Amino acid sequence: MASSHSSLSAGIFAAIRGKRVSLAGRDPAGARGDTVIASYNIHKCVGTDSRFDPGRTTEVIGEIGADIIALQEVDQRFGERAGLLDLERLHRECHLISVPIAAFSSKGHGWHGNVLLLREGAVAKVHQLKLPGVEPRGALVVDLDLKAGPLRIIAAHLGLLRHSRARQAEAILTAIRESEERPTLLIGDLNEWRLGRRSALRFLSPVFDHAATAVPSFPSRFPLLALDRVMGSPPNLVTAVEVHNTQLARVASDHLPVKAYIDLKAALSGEGRAANKAVSAAQP
Repeated sequence: MASSHSSLSAGIFAAIRGKRVSLAGRDPAGARGDTVIASYNIHKCVGTDSRFDPGRTTEVIGEIGADIIALQEVDQRFGERAGLLDLERLHRECHLISVPIAAFSSKGHGWHGNVLLLREGAVAKVHQLKLPGVEPRGALVVDLDLKAGPLRIIAAHLGLLRHSRARQAEAILTAIRESEERPTLLIGDLNEWRLGRRSALRFLSPVFDHAATAVPSFPSRFPLLALDRVMGSPPNLVTAVEVHNTQLARVASDHLPVKAYIDLKAALSGEGRAANKAVSAAQP
């Protein structure tokens, strides 16, 4: 147990220094793998300087260089719920397109503020999942067919209340159980800073290990809390996780982006399939 806590602490301090955290049993060099994944709460394009600047947010997204990125808080919360980003500029400058969904309004971009951007690949299926809880929350469940193989992305923004997060975690697992088996990533602002038994994310076990990929991303000027996550199933899907900690990112939002490297081919190998079957057998 002491060894586990020491390893986690070392990972947290490495993340604060802006270094990549390689996962246990993986290549310490953190090989790129097949695909780069990211999650970014853009805080409605309002930076830590209280300035609304969608162009600056787009520049940070360009810096990240992800193949797939989940964004949170991309729409106004009230009124017309209009989208706050220039999707055409994102396509033109970052080569990313938004996965098509039914937005809340004709001017909106996201589902409960969630948008998933994709560099290349085919969208096989999209499910807009309404999550339980006191606040209106949702998740996008997107099945993708990439060059490296099939991948499911669950892009979510969980609630502020622990009880709501626990119910939302259970709803996400139910959605996974009701879908065909494929390597799966849960990414987004999960609003949980606790690790271990007190964490609402422990209800994601055994499908996802909520502690293995936790790196501090909030607040952006001095990240201490691991609110933003990228978690993979099977366990060998994610090879490394890091915060994108640049001067621009520290001011563009109160969250830093979280960036992960995945090895989809490894997850689809015999070892990855065996891990998926073991997880399925452990589910109620």
